[in-house]
Amino acid sequence: MKEITKWIRYVPLELIFWIGSLLAILTINPDGGHHFSLCPLDSLGFSWCPGCGLGRSMNLLARGEIQASWSMHPLAMLAFGVILHRIWTLIKNLKTTHNYG
Repeated sequence: MKEITKWIRYVPLELIFWIGSLLAILTINPDGGHHFSLCPLDSLGFSWCPGCGLGRSMNLLARGEIQASWSMHPLAMLAFGVILHRIWTLIKNLKTTHNYG
């Protein structure tokens, strides 16, 4: 048990968050109807949001459906790249430092 708590303290919370978000994106059904949303604009009743469809588009991109991903949200490739770069940077910082970088 002590080793598990030591490992959890060693891994940055941000790294756990980003890996968890990628795993959640990979489990999305992009062809599904209504979905759970944390979007504050959707909660306020607005029908348009600049981020709507980004997660589903990233799921399509991970499946290799580039054209469908681009048509759903053109910034999915950029968002996917930024998240992967951040995960890579955090993992690289784990090797060189014993704190959050």
